Amino acid sequence: MSSPGATGWNDAARDASLSHLPDHIRRAIEITPAAGTSERIIDITTLGRRTGRPRRIEIFFNRAAGNTYLCSGAGGAATDWHANLLANPDFTFHLKNKIRADLPARATPVTDPAERQAVLTEIVADLNQPHDPGTIRPTHLEDWTNSRLMRISFHDQP
Repeated sequence: MSSPGATGWNDAARDASLSHLPDHIRRAIEITPAAGTSERIIDITTLGRRTGRPRRIEIFFNRAAGNTYLCSGAGGAATDWHANLLANPDFTFHLKNKIRADLPARATPVTDPAERQAVLTEIVADLNQPHDPGTIRPTHLEDWTNSRLMRISFHDQP
């Protein structure tokens, strides 16, 4: 896939690099299209937008265009995780399938139409792979155009 140049959304300076993470954690996040549904499930701990208290939420994550994303899926209905991350973008990304790790992270809403189109196209194509009958199967990209989409960057461990 081609992406915008030096000031575009896939610029190395904005890329959610995983190079600072230990290899086993990096590999768990850099899932491939062959990854099963359970490998894509994580928990996030974010502050509730109304209560200000930590809240743990189970969610799917995706890798697309060299970045890590949280996506609401088809339909685009409002979600608590999205509203919480808009209010408090720093959160904890909890890997919990085979590899367990609690990673400090930051969420950035994806609003650029070109990035949204490219990422959602890649996510839908990945989820439509016939290799995993347990994976959610979207039928049309159009069903995903209103999805809530957040790009994730991982902070260095303290």
